[in-house]
Amino acid sequence: MKIYNTLTKRKDEFVPLEPGKVKMYVCGPTVYNFIHIGNARPMIVFDTVRRYFEYKGYDVNYVSNFTDVDDKIIKKAIEEGVDADTISKRYIEECKKDMAGMNVKPATTHPLATEEICGMLEMIQTLIDKGFAYKAPDGTVYFRVKAFKEYGKLSHKNLDDLQSGFREIKVTGEEGKEDPADFVLWKPKKEGEPYWESDWCQGRPGWHIECSVMSRKYLGEQIDIHAGGEDLIFPHHENEIAQSEAANGKTFANYWMHNAFLNIDNRKMSKSLGNFFTVREISEKYDLQVLRFFMLSAHYRSPLNFSAELMEASKNGLERILNCVDRLQDFLKSAAEGDMTGQEAENAKEVQALVEKYEAAMDDDFNTADAISAVFELVKLANSTANESSTKAYLSMVKDTIEKLCDVLGIITEKKEEILDSEIEEMIAARQQARKDKNFALADEIRGKLLEKGIILEDTREGVKWKRA
Repeated sequence: MKIYNTLTKRKDEFVPLEPGKVKMYVCGPTVYNFIHIGNARPMIVFDTVRRYFEYKGYDVNYVSNFTDVDDKIIKKAIEEGVDADTISKRYIEECKKDMAGMNVKPATTHPLATEEICGMLEMIQTLIDKGFAYKAPDGTVYFRVKAFKEYGKLSHKNLDDLQSGFREIKVTGEEGKEDPADFVLWKPKKEGEPYWESDWCQGRPGWHIECSVMSRKYLGEQIDIHAGGEDLIFPHHENEIAQSEAANGKTFANYWMHNAFLNIDNRKMSKSLGNFFTVREISEKYDLQVLRFFMLSAHYRSPLNFSAELMEASKNGLERILNCVDRLQDFLKSAAEGDMTGQEAENAKEVQALVEKYEAAMDDDFNTADAISAVFELVKLANSTANESSTKAYLSMVKDTIEKLCDVLGIITEKKEEILDSEIEEMIAARQQARKDKNFALADEIRGKLLEKGIILEDTREGVKWKRA
């Protein structure tokens, strides 16, 4: 298995710190509102990475945090006249609902920043003691970037260039910095903000320190994989490396994975442009399985463009897979027992070849786009070789294989039972009666009216089936 490592800028063979185990940390959202579809991409991508490791037999310890203390959360709380804790708890629950809708598995641990303050105070003190951090006159604690000689190794940025850039964006309140590139570990409280006691001042942590602390607590001083969106490479992940390696004296993470940006209609997602969508808004138009299928239709390191046309294409593609599994399930109800026929055994070899093609794609830096192509080939094979006369052994093998490979992608192959309103059900029943009475003109008329209402009927050996147009 090879993973593109942002740190080395190449595909590196995956060798875990401990055989058979994977320690993986993924930066989670700041919970001040409903998550948007940009948040959804890393959730779906790295959940799929986790699922594939598990498919390969690894024991995965997967940690993803919720940032529940932040300027945006405080601003939202002030606007609503409530405390910050109320805002963060509300949107953590809403985020979990959206994650469940996208079939994102709960992390092994979902730590909250506000519950890890003691660990942050401890790490900050260690950094001060080692000379990597210092207290400014106002009580702010800064990380001394020049003291960490490898700063910039993840983002591949030159510190001298960074320092000149930081001088240009220096803001009021940073007069206590020794160097413009130094970043905040702890900051003094402001009026009406939540705060904690410390040896430096009453205040709260900087954003970067929380992930270093939570990763160490729940995964150890060294981890296999650290992941997130490419917007986190600098400064967040760069700063995490500096903090963690300075405090612990060890390599922080061996592999750094970053997904590319999501654009909408070929433009960067922005509220001001009116092309900003939350996952909840998308769920009103599409099953979130469609959103997940769409997200995996491109390689995670490739920019992905979101549009209504591409979502419709994903919906149709997903439907092809679900219809195939549904069809195999129907055949199984009346299939004969016994071993596969000679032809079926030959077809089974093709199935295995497609499984190997799927695994080769996933082993090559989790190429879900090519993996989905292998699934479509499997569906095509199933549709052309499975029928009413197929043996139960062959049907079960093909169905189980499709389901297993889709499960790695987080795609649920069982169709959701949808309840029709009574008027539609009565129309379907009336058409059935018309067919029994051999009144085919009336049956066709009812079928046409159902189609106008967005209901497509299919007559099968098992009876009439319907789907939405």
